[in-house]
Amino acid sequence: MKVLASDKIAEVGLKMLQNAGFEAEMKTGLSEEELVKIIPQYDALIVRSETKVTPKIIEAGKNLKIIGRAGVGVDNVDLPTATKRGVIVVNSPEGNTVAAAEHTWAMLLSMARSIPQAHSKLKSGVWDKKSFKGVEVLNKTLGVVGLGKIGRRVASYALGMGMNVIVSDPFVTEDYAKGLGVKLVDLETIYQDSDFITFHIPKTKDTLGMINAQAIAKMKKGVRLVNVARGGIINEADLYEALKSGKVAAAALDVFEKEPCDKSPLFELDNIVVTPHLGASTVEAQVNVAVDVVEQIIEVLKGGAARSAVNIPSMKPELLAPVRPYMSVAEKLGKFAAQIIKGAISRVVVEYSGEVAEHNVSPLTTILLKGLLEPSMDVKVNFVNAPLIAKERGIEIVESKSKEAKDFASLILVKVKTEKEEREVGGTVFEKLGDRLVAIDGYRVDANPQGYLLIISNIDKPGMIGKVGTFLGQKNINIASMDVGRIKVGEKAVMVINVDASVPDEVLLGLTKIEGISAATVVKI
Repeated sequence: MKVLASDKIAEVGLKMLQNAGFEAEMKTGLSEEELVKIIPQYDALIVRSETKVTPKIIEAGKNLKIIGRAGVGVDNVDLPTATKRGVIVVNSPEGNTVAAAEHTWAMLLSMARSIPQAHSKLKSGVWDKKSFKGVEVLNKTLGVVGLGKIGRRVASYALGMGMNVIVSDPFVTEDYAKGLGVKLVDLETIYQDSDFITFHIPKTKDTLGMINAQAIAKMKKGVRLVNVARGGIINEADLYEALKSGKVAAAALDVFEKEPCDKSPLFELDNIVVTPHLGASTVEAQVNVAVDVVEQIIEVLKGGAARSAVNIPSMKPELLAPVRPYMSVAEKLGKFAAQIIKGAISRVVVEYSGEVAEHNVSPLTTILLKGLLEPSMDVKVNFVNAPLIAKERGIEIVESKSKEAKDFASLILVKVKTEKEEREVGGTVFEKLGDRLVAIDGYRVDANPQGYLLIISNIDKPGMIGKVGTFLGQKNINIASMDVGRIKVGEKAVMVINVDASVPDEVLLGLTKIEGISAATVVKI
């Protein structure tokens, strides 16, 4: 398999890929057209912030399985297209945490003491102490917008500097904030009470341009703003006017609306500190993010799961861990149901009962859908796009949980409905036997859902097992194991037979001609 790094990454990342048996190349400065031409030969793509991974590039990547963003933000990757194409997108949410937090503080202190301006003037031969009177941060109020990993670290630094810290984050509780020694408030309070405000939020449709003239008007006169997060959060035209008027005393920007940015009205002002997107530019951070992303790419290309996938939220490690033992049987149930059902699927009901129902089962439903849709789709189906494909095709997905055990410590029951029929299969995991198929259309069975399974519907009467065994033997089909499920003696029953090879159509037809047998189907898992 081949991996392309289209932006510069630490050499250790390329060496890790090569040591893992992959062919890894680094080709930087490629245009969209150049990338479109070469991307079909690669299984994985690694980028930083320079490469814009457009829909055109993703569509051209016929072998592309994963895109790794060596950093936090993924706004340079078209996530909807990647998801639709079944391409996993991963990032490195922690690799540059320290670098970004420290750069935030470097920018904040440089802004507070006009260090870049004084430095530049002194180097030009002017000793000027009067023009650069700064402000102290001690006892000042810092407003932190976004209390993620970077925001938390910035807040802890502020506490160490003797600042009062207030934070705004819709996903944080008061108790959690209190435990960090900070006060949780709303965004309006941040604007009104902060002497300094720093932003640590992603760029989304809701945050784009959120710091505009209206927001600035609500802030203290003389507030100081820092943005080492994402360009576009601050409306630069409105910031320019606020800096000129003195409403905003100073600003420090590491990111911009359009990058690279080498010309801006902001650069004409004396009360602004700017750097060219250096938040993650430390030796340690570049190694960390490269290693983090490469480890995930290696894991995914070898058939594993990514720990920091941004377009498959149900696959987060903390969600996967408790349900991992059931992942295999869930996918097998989906594959089994897909091969026994007739017609276009309109509804899927997944019922979880027993111990498995005590956890977040969304990863299992996603994996089950992948197994269910894969056999009938003309596009690649994987854990990324399975829910999207189901939604696009109007398939209703219903998920239910009951902690009450039903005959088994844990049970996954899948009911699939089409315009023609409704079928039901159930499975569980036994400690020593592993994955087991335990129910088919209400019949209790016990079979290994692996390899080729011959499913026979028949009347429960003496001699049926012998007839089937003899017939298969005559056709040179070897039986590995057999199980029979029935509800009432003498009525309908189902046979589940593990065989060593596929069963030809003519053999299946021959089985249905045996008296008492109404249907015969072969399933491959």
